[in-house]
Amino acid sequence: MNEQIGAAQIKDVGELKWWQRGIIYQIYPRSFQDSNDDGVGDLRGITARLPYVASLGVEAVWLSPIFTSPMRDFGYDVADYCDIDPLFGTLTDFDALVTEAHRLGLKVMLDYVPNHTSSDHVWFQDAITGPDSDRRDWYVWRDPAPDGGPPTNWVSFFGGPAWTLDPSSGQYYLHQFLPSQPDLNWRNPAVRRAMGDVLRFWMQRGVDGFRVDVIWLLAEDDRFLDEPENPGWTPASVEHARLQHIYTQDQPETHAYIRELRQVLDEYDDRMMVGEIYLPVEQLLPYAGTPAEPMVHLPFNFHLILLPWSAGVVRDFADRYDAACVAAGSWPNWVLGNHDQHRFKSRVGAAQYRVAQTLLLTLRGTPTVYYGDEIGLQNVPIPPERMVDPAGLQQPDVPAASRDPERTPMHWNAQPNAGFTAEGVQPWLPVDDAYAALNVEGQDADPASDLNYFRALTRLRREHPALVGGTYASVDSGADNVFAFRRTLDGAVVTVLLNFGAASHDLGDLARGQTLLSSVGDQPGSGAALRPDEARIVLS
Repeated sequence: MNEQIGAAQIKDVGELKWWQRGIIYQIYPRSFQDSNDDGVGDLRGITARLPYVASLGVEAVWLSPIFTSPMRDFGYDVADYCDIDPLFGTLTDFDALVTEAHRLGLKVMLDYVPNHTSSDHVWFQDAITGPDSDRRDWYVWRDPAPDGGPPTNWVSFFGGPAWTLDPSSGQYYLHQFLPSQPDLNWRNPAVRRAMGDVLRFWMQRGVDGFRVDVIWLLAEDDRFLDEPENPGWTPASVEHARLQHIYTQDQPETHAYIRELRQVLDEYDDRMMVGEIYLPVEQLLPYAGTPAEPMVHLPFNFHLILLPWSAGVVRDFADRYDAACVAAGSWPNWVLGNHDQHRFKSRVGAAQYRVAQTLLLTLRGTPTVYYGDEIGLQNVPIPPERMVDPAGLQQPDVPAASRDPERTPMHWNAQPNAGFTAEGVQPWLPVDDAYAALNVEGQDADPASDLNYFRALTRLRREHPALVGGTYASVDSGADNVFAFRRTLDGAVVTVLLNFGAASHDLGDLARGQTLLSSVGDQPGSGAALRPDEARIVLS
């Protein structure tokens, strides 16, 4: 990649917004810390652990849903957008969390779920009273197909039809997830106003930003046409992949709805939103909008999760994505794992864990880190009788469908239940058997631990502005298994060397300079040999 592409990339770090310069840390509230010994994490537990989060060197905490919910999809089925579910605490507890986070210099982000509500929400309870209901048009209703079946062949993300019959009216309502998660009708201005007021409610309580759930699904094609079959689908894949979703995803109207949400955020100072969007780069980046018509601040880039783990593939994508962001004037962002994707250490392997962690925290753009990844949590096998995720329960023949393995409790110490909840209490999901040797307390005391390696990476980001605001340019290393790139700012050059393989490579002058950090321990001098599975950061 031409290193001269960088002029438009260079940023004075002092001019960057908090969501550009910092790291976002995702907390899955059910699994972080249980303060009342009911086996489920809660707000007071999170508040108690905020000093630990601050010690990681991150900028913001993002909380997965904590709103009132029947928990059929663990909070992504919202029954009241403006209150806290008693399982997690109260609005007073939430206010205390925000106060403590801000005292520690942390921003607070909430999960915002605008595509659908719970069927328990008062809006839907009103809607199902009949076609003449004041809120009937707040949801998506269609008459049956000529044969009396669903109006279209659309399928749910969790398997099965995306339509459920309302027997009392004879109409079907749309739900792209569970039948108990009816889709809101964003074509209705009243819906858009109500959802804008939700954002205002939380920003007035001090919330700094939002992660917007499935933002690319807000609109459906209004012709309600059947979607074509995916010729590459096999029964081993989830049922949702059986169709090509050309009428239920990334519709033109979605952009207009997002621009309205952005206008609401811009009523307040220094607020942001990041949109959950699983799309190719050429469809992803337009969700940032333009300077005249801005949309989301960060369209989530999930490609590191989805790509094969090889130096060449990752380099090619990083080059293409960074160049596209420069051309579009969009700020990059990177993700390796979240509550919907298996743990990245399980995906790339233990040997490559620190290579992946280094990549995430040194590429140009905003990294998002999933709780526990900083200590190397892995997928936890869940016995069938303990499975709770509806995506897995509805698709038992597709093992990868369940998201339970990546949602298990945080490991705080070597005490029973890993310090997540009291001894003798059954956590909502099993604790990994490895907790006695894999926990925060033990790693905190070990200078060579994964936790302290993570902290070393975040410290380098603070000490070397090139790693935050500098240009990105990949460099030919001469080794197929090595991905090398430079971050450059105001004459300072930091080189990142990532060995994706199990062989050493002599990189010559590329590896010479002051070694700032190596993933395999202290390295005297400035030798040229990059060791197997090594990540090295060099001040050139």
